[in-house]
Amino acid sequence: MSDVVRPRLLYAIVCGSPPAGDVGRLVELVQGRGWEVCVVCTPDALKFVDVPRLAEQTGYPVRAHFKNPGDPDVLPPPSAIVAAPATVNTINKLAAGIADTLALGLMVEAIGRGLPIVAVPYTNAAMAAHPAFGESVAKLRSWGVTLLYGDDVIPPHQPGTGTARRNTFPWHLAVEALPA
Repeated sequence: MSDVVRPRLLYAIVCGSPPAGDVGRLVELVQGRGWEVCVVCTPDALKFVDVPRLAEQTGYPVRAHFKNPGDPDVLPPPSAIVAAPATVNTINKLAAGIADTLALGLMVEAIGRGLPIVAVPYTNAAMAAHPAFGESVAKLRSWGVTLLYGDDVIPPHQPGTGTARRNTFPWHLAVEALPA
C-alpha cells in the first residue's frame, strides 16, 4: 500500500452472510456522499457477492486474499472502514486481534492506526447469545469501534431465517455513522 491516504476512501469489508450480496447498495450510498470505495471480502463472502460487478462499480479490484510477497498493492490505503455485514466469527476474531484473513488483518491494523471503523453485525439469535459475542461487542466498542448492533438496529433473527430477512439490513445506518 502507498502511504498516501486519500481523504475519503472507504474499505467496505464484507463477510459471508446473506446481505453480502447487496453490498453494492452500500457502495452506491457511500459514493453518493463523495467517497471512493474498495471492497474487501472474507473468503466466505465470495460465495455471495458479484465480484466483476463490484469491481466495475468501484473502479478497484475486489480483494479477498493477502497479496504475494513482493507484489504491489492494488488498493490505496483507507481513511475509514465499514464491516458490513459482519459475522459473529469476524467480530470475535477482531476482538481477539486475530488477523488470519486479509479482511481481519486490515481491521486489526486499522484499530492500531486509529482509523474509524463502523461494524454492523448480522447474525441469528442463537449465535448472538454466545457469551463471547457480547464480550467482543463490548470490547470493540471500548476501543472506539462504532458497532451498530442491537434490537434498535437490526434484531438477531431466528436460525435459518437470515436469507429471508436479508432485505432488512440497514446499509444506510453504516453510511450515516461514517465521519463527515
